[in-house]
Order: sequence, then C-alpha cells, then structure tokens
Amino acid sequence: MSVNIPTWYVKQYNTNLVQLVQQKKSRLRSFVTSGNYTGEAASPVDQVGIVEMQEVNGRFEPMPRVDAPTDRRWVVPLDNDLPQLIDKFDKLRLLTDPSSIYVTNGVSAANRKMDDRIGVAFFASASTGVTGGTATAFDATNQVVGVNTGGTASNLNVAKLEAGRAKLMTNEVELEEEPIYVCISSTEDTALRGEIQVISLDFNEKPVFNDKGLIMSWRGFNFAHSQRSWLTTTATDDQSGSSKAIPMWVKSGMHLGIWNDISTNISQRNDLRSEPFQVYTVMTANGTRLEEKKVVKIWCR
Repeated sequence: MSVNIPTWYVKQYNTNLVQLVQQKKSRLRSFVTSGNYTGEAASPVDQVGIVEMQEVNGRFEPMPRVDAPTDRRWVVPLDNDLPQLIDKFDKLRLLTDPSSIYVTNGVSAANRKMDDRIGVAFFASASTGVTGGTATAFDATNQVVGVNTGGTASNLNVAKLEAGRAKLMTNEVELEEEPIYVCISSTEDTALRGEIQVISLDFNEKPVFNDKGLIMSWRGFNFAHSQRSWLTTTATDDQSGSSKAIPMWVKSGMHLGIWNDISTNISQRNDLRSEPFQVYTVMTANGTRLEEKKVVKIWCR
C-alpha cells in the first residue's frame, strides 16, 4: 500500500440546510377575524349598542325616541420587514443555494410577528370613535379573573377557566355559536396537566390529549400554544403581585387588519459591493380588540 494514499482522503460536507427550532406558523391568526385594507387607517366594524323596549302606559301618548349607542373600531397599519443578504462570493463556496431556506426563515419570522400584533392587542387600548381619536382601555374591572381564583396566587386551573367562561356568559356572548379560545405558554400547559378534572377519564368522555400529546381542547376551551414575550412576561396582577396575563376570547372579539400580507422577494443588490443577493420579507398588519366584553384576562402566577 502506498504511503501517499492519504493524499486522496476526502471530507464529506453536509448538503442539508435546516432551520433551528422555532415557531414557524401563526398560532393565532385563524382564531381572530381578519380583513384586507388600504390607507393610513381602517375601520373593521361599526357597532350598535343595546336598546330596551319601552312600556306603553296610556292611549295616544306622545311617542318618545330611543337612540341606540353607536361606536366605531379602528386598526392602524404597522410595517415590518426582514432583509437577509447572501454574498455572491459565499454562494460560490457553498454546495447548496441557501436562498430557499432564507425565504422559509423569513416567512416564519413574519408569522411570529403576526401573532405578536394580535397578542399585544388583547389588553392594549383600542382606537375608537368617528376618526379613531378615542383610546378605549381594556375593561380591567369586569373582565379579569383574579390570581387567587381556584387557589392563592395560583397558575391556570379549572376554576379560572370556568370563571372566564362565566364572564363571557354574563356578557351574553353567544357561546353556542362561538368557540372560546385561550392562549397558554408551556407553564400553563404544565399546570393544566396537574388538574385531575382535565386529564382524568373519570371526568372526560375521551382523552384530552391529541396524538402529539398536546392539550388542544377541553370542555369547550380551545388552546393556542405560544412562547412569545407578550404572553410570558409578568406584570402586576390584581393582588399587586407579578403574574402572567393569559387571554381568553371569542373570534369576533379580536381582529387582524392586513394591508400587505406576508410576501417575499429575491433580488440582486447592485448598489452593494459583490452584488449580493437579498432575500426580502415584508408585511404590513396590526391587531385590535373589537369588543371589551368578548375578551377576558386571566392572571396566572
């Protein structure tokens, strides 16, 4: 055997490009209403409030007038983009073209940003009025489930879920027509797995876990799972402690306004040295709360 054989030794390089672990799809977009708009602002809905029948106390009485309260909700567009550059010199040194996975990466980032727009809007002030000049705050008096519900300084539990449902029912939300959604992080998911009423077949006709082992629904509650900062960051709860605010809502209570849906483009940047390729992802969208009575805040510690 020749001692020079090692000269022919080869190195094998991986031709597979994979995304690192991340949230790739929007987990909230299908659980809210949406619309497509143009212009500097848009009104998703004009609203008419409650009126009550009047008693007639005598014959040929003067007829009074009943004016229904009206309002208008607004959503204002917010722009986001993601430019990713691939140097032409780099492409010469690679076995595979990374452009396609850069596109996939950009779309994943845009989907997460969609969830962020919706998530922040759950408890933020909503723009209302004729021209959107009025800021309507979340109803922190009537639409909150306290952190001590079902246990002192407790995490998500059956009592809190049922208390949230009761608030929606008290507000006459038509739950026979609209599903209830709850967005939870891994912490709340773990807490629910410790609730015997949730996991035991003694209380359920069928297992609550799907074939992936996730809790997706239970007794009319549909769970969206997220680890975004708007859900996992703590704030001051109703007992002046630090807790996470978990949203419960029905679809008609939240809205996603879309001016430009997620779009991508691959082009060559002739204005930069080496004329690199740019994978460009862009979107214009924002979320808003449509009705205070259709969104509940659940404090979980």
